[in-house]
Amino acid sequence: MAQPSGQHSYLSLVASCDDFPFDPAGTEEYYKLYLPNDDQPHGFMLPAIVKQMPWTSDFAICHDHPRSVIVLDRSNSKDPASAINAAFAQLVNECIERKLFDLLCGRHSEPFAIVGARYDQPVHVERFAAALFGLTQRGAHLVAYTMDPDAGMKFWIPRRSAHLYTYPAHEEASLPEMLVREHARSGGAISHISLTGKGFPGEQGLVVPDYIYVYDMELPPDVVPKPHDDEVGEFYCLSVEEVQAALLREEFKPDSAAVLVDFLIRHSIIIPENEPDFVEISMRLHRRLPFEVGV
Repeated sequence: MAQPSGQHSYLSLVASCDDFPFDPAGTEEYYKLYLPNDDQPHGFMLPAIVKQMPWTSDFAICHDHPRSVIVLDRSNSKDPASAINAAFAQLVNECIERKLFDLLCGRHSEPFAIVGARYDQPVHVERFAAALFGLTQRGAHLVAYTMDPDAGMKFWIPRRSAHLYTYPAHEEASLPEMLVREHARSGGAISHISLTGKGFPGEQGLVVPDYIYVYDMELPPDVVPKPHDDEVGEFYCLSVEEVQAALLREEFKPDSAAVLVDFLIRHSIIIPENEPDFVEISMRLHRRLPFEVGV
């Protein structure tokens, strides 16, 4: 699909959610977050966040290069997972009580597992706080489509607001679990590292490593997704060309746009013959993260 003058490109869409520096020198200003008895970092923290954080005695901070924040094991190796969880819980609770970070919204959130942590028991931090510590996020996106006998492939696209498309979980589309199990197919995973910026309601410049499991689901022609709650306003059945045009007008959230670009590549709609940045787009959709990602 030709890209009209003045519009964005597929590469710029992918780059918008993969804007963390590739040059290792660009990471020197950040503090690396370490867990007890683990020499692999689990996150990059902004100096401004490190300075503002009300650190407790459960953490050791090194301000000399290479900068680091280390969670200490107060259990003396007897129960490091519980010690880590308690350390983060106390710290985040203090942040909420003192209203230190907009990202926390002044309230607690559900536990968020720290990806790649190697202990007998899960370790976690509250979900809203994860980006403050630069921890790897993970999620899943499902692209639902149908094959029209006359018009070909058409996408079921939800609008979460009056001007922005996004992708919901299947629960938000009121799709029966058995239907999803029967028709959803794994399409692999995409990965990127972004920095919070314009449009993000919390602190700016936070490091957000992310990997997303992607799924495709061809729906039978008689199945019409319907909103399950207020999260989604309405579903639209759009052609490939309409979705491409909406992408280039930046009408999708960045991560949803990346998922769709990946889908278009995997289904041979974006190909080297019609996309001059095909190789770079493909590589940027599968960035190697500098942290352990687990499964």
